[in-house]
Amino acid sequence: MVDVGGKPVTQRFARASAQIRMEPATLSRIQDRSLAKGDVLEVARLAGIQAAKRTWELIPLCHVLCLDGVQIDFAFPDDRTVAIESRVWVTARTGAEMEALVAASTAALTVYDMCKSLDRGMTVEQIRLEEKDGGKSGHYLRETSEPA
Repeated sequence: MVDVGGKPVTQRFARASAQIRMEPATLSRIQDRSLAKGDVLEVARLAGIQAAKRTWELIPLCHVLCLDGVQIDFAFPDDRTVAIESRVWVTARTGAEMEALVAASTAALTVYDMCKSLDRGMTVEQIRLEEKDGGKSGHYLRETSEPA
């Protein structure tokens, strides 16, 4: 594990995304909130937040972070896709990139779990860091011209 004891405590931010593609009928059921298991997006939101808070237990060598905030948002870019974006804020000696990535991917996996009885062909795609700020390396923003 990297020793961050000598690093200054600063405000840090990370934003990550994931997508889950499915049959249009599955997405329609998610949007209608008509699945027997409940509101898929709200359960996925809670799962993503919970995962961000426990990243240190899932990823070896991650530091324990007391997060200041976690936000999970959903969008529907087409009739087959749920786009997930996570945002994580922390005041710490190390960044929150892993927490944001774990939040987005866990939210996507939760959508899969809640809908798998309808659509086993769903695909979780494009889990990636979109932006980070703070710390020695400064600001990173994924260029929009990169292939999706």
